[in-house]
Amino acid sequence: MEISSRTRAASAGLALALAVLTALTAAPTAGADAALPGIAPRAETPALYDDEAGGNADADDPAIWRNPAAPERSLVIATAKEGGLRVYDLDAREVQSVPAPAAPGPGDAPGRFNNVDLVHGLGLSSGRADVAVTSDRGSDRLRIYRVDRDRPGGPLTDVTDPAAPRVFSASQHEVNEQRTAYGLATWTDRATGRSYAVVSRRERTALALLELAAAPGGKVGYRKVRTLDLPASFRLPDGSSWSPCAEPGEGPQVEGMVVDPASGTLFAGQEDVGIWRLRADLTGTPRLQEKVREYGVPGTYDEQTEECVPGADPGYGGTRLSADVEGLALLTERDGDGYLLASSQGDDTFAAFDREASDGHEYEGGFRVTAAPGGGPDGSEECDGAAVLNAPLGRKYPHGLLVVQDGHATPEDGERGATGFKFVDLGDVLDVLDS
Repeated sequence: MEISSRTRAASAGLALALAVLTALTAAPTAGADAALPGIAPRAETPALYDDEAGGNADADDPAIWRNPAAPERSLVIATAKEGGLRVYDLDAREVQSVPAPAAPGPGDAPGRFNNVDLVHGLGLSSGRADVAVTSDRGSDRLRIYRVDRDRPGGPLTDVTDPAAPRVFSASQHEVNEQRTAYGLATWTDRATGRSYAVVSRRERTALALLELAAAPGGKVGYRKVRTLDLPASFRLPDGSSWSPCAEPGEGPQVEGMVVDPASGTLFAGQEDVGIWRLRADLTGTPRLQEKVREYGVPGTYDEQTEECVPGADPGYGGTRLSADVEGLALLTERDGDGYLLASSQGDDTFAAFDREASDGHEYEGGFRVTAAPGGGPDGSEECDGAAVLNAPLGRKYPHGLLVVQDGHATPEDGERGATGFKFVDLGDVLDVLDS
């Protein structure tokens, strides 16, 4: 059961309200975003290093599993790309490391776990269980892991059906090109009880709806229900056509996604475009709900630097998100209200939008995750993935937890860039957003 935010002292609420008011009334520029309130994390995971010595581990996307019998023994399950999965306790200590599959043959791509989400109470041939579902970009498949908190050697056990098909690719050759399963969000249809994963495709605009299903021996498989392509080019108000600048052959991909189970609405972050709102079953017409600031800005790809050189801004973009728009997370409240949280990777901020469509998903405020004082955990920069749970998790997080990826964890080791995850008390976030 999810809970509403706690009662706050009047003096603290006034101070926070003034901070948010300053942020909301400031002009939407990178400098103005510096006025957003800063929230310090309570804990951080050990640094991961994306090199041979570090097992090519690169932090990306988290999910929070709540232990209903003992909330203080809940877990954070997170992807580390070629490093597989990492499982952490609420002290951010590593509990388990699950390797990604090896490459099937010489020259083939190895497993690479990109995004992860949870399904609760999925019906297996061995009974109902909570499972973690991850997109394996290296093999263009989903991998499914049963969650058993106290299993010796656990808590994750691979229950992927060996016959699980590729999501987008027709052959290993296509898999090796790595236009494969990328972003992922799971959801369960409340009307039918069936569970699904929505998966995006790397360097393309395609989304696929996969139905999860029990297979013999307690395994889990899936079947493709339908696909949908989001736009790759856009008509601007001046009548011109615009596409985000990218390396030749690459399209504007989606990664961060989340489903509101109450309405069956999928929010999908097209990184250089904005946040789409559409039906989670991929029927109907998608609507671009929120644009990034860079929307409509022309760009030229420079082969020498492998970077895009932007042109003049025509002023068609949004005011709250700087590309890339990345991790999306749904902060739900018991009364049906709540927030859609989005990582604005380009300016190291997080934006909160009203959960309810009747309120137009209007902007409600923002914040940064900043370094804790006195040599505590550092903040979050260039955040890829985020997860939030508005439910008590014992004494450490009685008001819930926000976990965000940090693309520049410190201290770094020489030239070895580090990544990791930051654990933020959700009560601190709600203090800012509800003031």
